[in-house]
Amino acid sequence: MAKKFLSKADAAKKLKVSDRVIQEMIATGVFESKLVGKNVKIDEDSLNEWLENLNETDEKMLALKRVICHFEEYMRPENVFLDFSAENKYDAIRILSEKAKDLKLVRDARWLYEVVVAREELISTAIGNGVALLHPRHLHPSKIKTPSILFGRSVEPVDFDAPDNKPVNIFFMLLLHNDKQHLFSLSYISKLIMNSENLASFTSAIDATEIHKALTVVPEQLK
Repeated sequence: MAKKFLSKADAAKKLKVSDRVIQEMIATGVFESKLVGKNVKIDEDSLNEWLENLNETDEKMLALKRVICHFEEYMRPENVFLDFSAENKYDAIRILSEKAKDLKLVRDARWLYEVVVAREELISTAIGNGVALLHPRHLHPSKIKTPSILFGRSVEPVDFDAPDNKPVNIFFMLLLHNDKQHLFSLSYISKLIMNSENLASFTSAIDATEIHKALTVVPEQLK
């Protein structure tokens, strides 16, 4: 029987990971592949055999990669906004709201600013260590075009009524459609920022690519 080969996109769909992860697996020889014309094709039998013989460590790593790929659906490289100047917490929210509008994630920057400020007036979304997780009080799927997360970093930290009384210069703005997306993203980000090395990388990164990589590699504390 002739071998059946899968495209990278088909393999990614089968494993529930991104094309980038599949490319990494091809490069490290996880399963057999060959070049057909200009496209790399994956031996389906080889992929199935690998799946059937996963050890506990490999299963855990595959699960983590799936989680990260899921997060990448919301946190895209263009959603990273570095080194803006904000005079206070409200100015930071305004700037990120306008960024969301520029990216066509919402239709109305003023609306987004107002609902995030309304949430902020109830209790600060700052969680300590210079980080705030901005979000509206209620989910607004009809107002948010695409479920997304923005990452922002201000040049100077601003007072945000944080529980540890530290000013904030790292901002995540969560613009999601439902509770499942929201809780998943909160959990993922919270685990990331519990690690001091991750926090340091968010502060020291020189460009958006570096930030995106720090957000979407397999963190040691999640292994």
